[in-house]
Amino acid sequence: QVQLVESGGGLVQTGGSLRLSCAASGRTFSGYRMGWFRQAPGKEREFVAAIGRSGVNTYYAEFVKGRFTISRDNAKNTVYLQMNSLKPEDTAVYYCAAGSRPSVTVVSGYEYWGQGTHVTVSS
Repeated sequence: QVQLVESGGGLVQTGGSLRLSCAASGRTFSGYRMGWFRQAPGKEREFVAAIGRSGVNTYYAEFVKGRFTISRDNAKNTVYLQMNSLKPEDTAVYYCAAGSRPSVTVVSGYEYWGQGTHVTVSS
């Protein structure tokens, strides 16, 4: 089992920045690919970004490329999502996930999920 706890969400104005953190406990953190997904009201959960076990490989949804950066610190069992140039359409609950299945950008690729942290971007 892997337990994941997100933090860092909040209210920010358009163009602002937030840094989300996800602290992991339980099984070996470095053994999992880590991902961030988000879910806006009335919409399906969607992929945002992922990072490989060593931190070398990163993956991003098109709509966040150039604005968001995912990183991880295996010594601290933590993954981060730095979000810059935020837009109102980025408003959602952001979820951290740990996965070992082949699919990087879909929900089914991840076995463990956090409870989510709310991000609201005001216009």
